[in-house]
Amino acid sequence: VPCFAAKRIANIRLTETKRRRIMSGILIGVGVGPGDPEQMTLKAVRVIRENEVIAVPGNDAKETVAYRIAVQAVPELEKKTLLALPMPMIKDRAELAKNHDAAALQVENVLKEGKNVVFLTLGDPTVYSTFMYVHSRVKAHGYATQIVSGIPSFCAAAARMDISLTEWNEELHVIPAVHNIEQEISYPGTRVLMKSARKIGAVKEMLMQSDSQVFMVENCGMENERIFTRAEDIPEDASYYSLIIVKDPKK
Repeated sequence: VPCFAAKRIANIRLTETKRRRIMSGILIGVGVGPGDPEQMTLKAVRVIRENEVIAVPGNDAKETVAYRIAVQAVPELEKKTLLALPMPMIKDRAELAKNHDAAALQVENVLKEGKNVVFLTLGDPTVYSTFMYVHSRVKAHGYATQIVSGIPSFCAAAARMDISLTEWNEELHVIPAVHNIEQEISYPGTRVLMKSARKIGAVKEMLMQSDSQVFMVENCGMENERIFTRAEDIPEDASYYSLIIVKDPKK
């Protein structure tokens, strides 16, 4: 009997999960690209236009970079219902988890009403995106989720500087801000150093000692964009939205 009861409870839970998925809205992560609103995809524009609730990571939705990019391509965004999701830039994993839990709860409260939530994120949602932390929680709770790709910042940066990222059989390494530059600078092929602002001084020093080709774009596609093509020219006050591309020396 206990075994039968356990199975029945499990079936009830499964039925509840199915009902939730059918009746609830969908969480849709939408990549708005690196900064230039013209680089937003047609699909991203359509999805934003077709949905009422737009989630943006930040305390003030209209002041976030993602919103300011998207509203230029989708002016209707100004009249949408905005869901601001505070996402402080901290390293404390426990505190980060609390913020991600709180954001997921906010999103789920809207999904329960049968409304979709479109979550705007810079670049592509699958590349070092805050969205994925919320996505994993919401999905684990039985809600439907989708992802709309955006142009990744490193692809946009390479195009902006009129260079290739890789050719023939070259390797491509995408390295986050916590990178161990002493080791990773020696990787073969092309190295993309993302979110290096806090370590820009050490990164610059290491790059100046190498014979690699170095390119950096700050605020790619935005009004205050800056481009540098030599390691020695990289400013030590570079902003958070700085991306460095390091290529093997020309043969």
